[in-house]
Amino acid sequence: MSRSRRRERLAPLITILAFFALWEFGTRLLDVPVFILPKPTDIVASMQRWWSPLQMHALHTLMTTVAGFAISIVLGSVLGLVVGYSKTAHQALYPLLIGFNSVPKVALVPILIIWFGLGTIPAIITACLISFFPILVNVATGLATVPQELEDVLRSLGARKSELFIKVGLPSSMPYFFASLKVSVTLAFVGSIISETVASNRGIGYLMIAASGRFDVPLVFAGLFVIAVMGILLYEGFAFLERKLTAWAYR
Repeated sequence: MSRSRRRERLAPLITILAFFALWEFGTRLLDVPVFILPKPTDIVASMQRWWSPLQMHALHTLMTTVAGFAISIVLGSVLGLVVGYSKTAHQALYPLLIGFNSVPKVALVPILIIWFGLGTIPAIITACLISFFPILVNVATGLATVPQELEDVLRSLGARKSELFIKVGLPSSMPYFFASLKVSVTLAFVGSIISETVASNRGIGYLMIAASGRFDVPLVFAGLFVIAVMGILLYEGFAFLERKLTAWAYR
């Protein structure tokens, strides 16, 4: 392995270790109370103490997030293809979609509770609603940014609009699509946590609210840490797929 490659792999690990070391040293030096900002060692101790509940609630949050995100991929991709393919659909749907995306999703949670009750379904729907719009916009942008010169050349060779869409538009939108997945998967966690803090009796969001109610701040930070780890793993998973499937689009 080359020195530059080794340095690239070690850089994130060194940065994370330096961040937590600075956090630990700073809280000890300033004698910050644990109920305001716990030390990383306090968070690790809380994770060890509450590992079984953390694991159970984390799996529930992961399930709702992945389910909502999967729906958002289908919904965002289909609408993105429609909006990017048809100028009429773009002009007709975009104002409605932008207006809907401008509504804070936390304001929709009480409505979802009325419709579906407490539990998993509002979390899945919230995760979907908060994460599908970046997918839609990026897929539509990928279709809309196909070089006009390329389309003109293919039309001169007899290519139909449907062939341009399948053979040029879809491949050109793939880098945008995978870039949107990396952004949207983290937003899906936000949607799940928002719903769990309001409308659920399971999940990391519920656990954090229960812990904050008894001023167990280390457990709250333990929940944040678990969410961060799951988000990083899913992000890296889609980054891996992006490198494998769209390597042609990058230097």
